[in-house]
Amino acid sequence: MARLKLYTGIFVVLMALSTTQAVVERTGMVDFDAPGTYWTAFGLILVLSFVKAAFVATYYMHLRWEPRSVTYLFLGGLFAALALTTAAAYSIL
Repeated sequence: MARLKLYTGIFVVLMALSTTQAVVERTGMVDFDAPGTYWTAFGLILVLSFVKAAFVATYYMHLRWEPRSVTYLFLGGLFAALALTTAAAYSIL
């Protein structure tokens, strides 16, 4: 029963963060003409996305209860994927 309460709480947090992201986009914070508002909204959405990904990886992928070596293996794979994505983005230019 404790896990059900935990997962329900995490779900509510994820829904609140997703709603916040949608509100940031829909309220006009993402205005390409106004200086600074685009990058502020972009940064806010990026931070919210990182927090959501951390919650999903920690609780729904059960990395919180796994040995640290599994977590480090996951983070190594994530770093490699980000490095390859960055390299691919620069090779297009």
